[in-house]
Amino acid sequence: MNVYTIRPIVTGYTHTHKGTYVYHHSTHKYYDAEGYAELPVTVFLVEGNGKKIMIDTGMSCTEIAHKYHHPGSYQPEGYAIHEQLEKLGIKPEEIDIVVFTHLHWDHVYNMGKFTNAKFYVQKKEYDFAMNPIPLYYKSYEFPLLGLEPQFKGVDFEFLDGEQTIIDGISVYPTPGHSIGHQVVVVNTEVGEYHCCGDALFVYDNLKEIPEIFYTVTPPARFENITESWRSIENIKRRAKDNSFILLTHEPQMAELFKKRTVLGKKI
Repeated sequence: MNVYTIRPIVTGYTHTHKGTYVYHHSTHKYYDAEGYAELPVTVFLVEGNGKKIMIDTGMSCTEIAHKYHHPGSYQPEGYAIHEQLEKLGIKPEEIDIVVFTHLHWDHVYNMGKFTNAKFYVQKKEYDFAMNPIPLYYKSYEFPLLGLEPQFKGVDFEFLDGEQTIIDGISVYPTPGHSIGHQVVVVNTEVGEYHCCGDALFVYDNLKEIPEIFYTVTPPARFENITESWRSIENIKRRAKDNSFILLTHEPQMAELFKKRTVLGKKI
């Protein structure tokens, strides 16, 4: 099986209330759920076997993030994904494949820059994104808000369940945060990494709480709590250990990014 490397890239920061996003209300007594956290919006550059692949494309500019999504969120100058790639000497048009964990606003920005890429998403996710209930108009930047979704008019390669994208890169469904959410699995020299998008927000969501018989610490933001719970359990079963689980909003991703860490190589 082909092997790849993975580079976390931060595209901005969301101002997120811990008690209404990160930790389900039933778990607040076990965590610091008060106030807000500044969480990174991380995407992943995958390289190997002559291919350059993105997992998600990141968030919007500060103006849109603050006005329509999480007030206080921001994208520092030079942090848009195409700008971050150019710092690495990579042009957006060099990207061969983009795999989306889901189509929420902070995962899909600047898609138009990737002019030579094939775009992959679960068909269930796309169908809902094109016609969401009003509760999710902001998440998908529905046109009635005066916005144009980044994925409007895009020709996707649609996925149905667990599938292989190319040798060494596959996906499996993890619904709960969104209807068609998926995890992207990347094979490397040291094992398979699971790029989990928003199936969970922080590593605390993987923790058990034995006092209340919880096998996970569920997040507070979800489309379906039962599916979210089971998806997190599934990720825990599949991953070699927690270090092989990569999350969009986990603060440790920002530290890896600052160190210019490349994952997946044997030391």
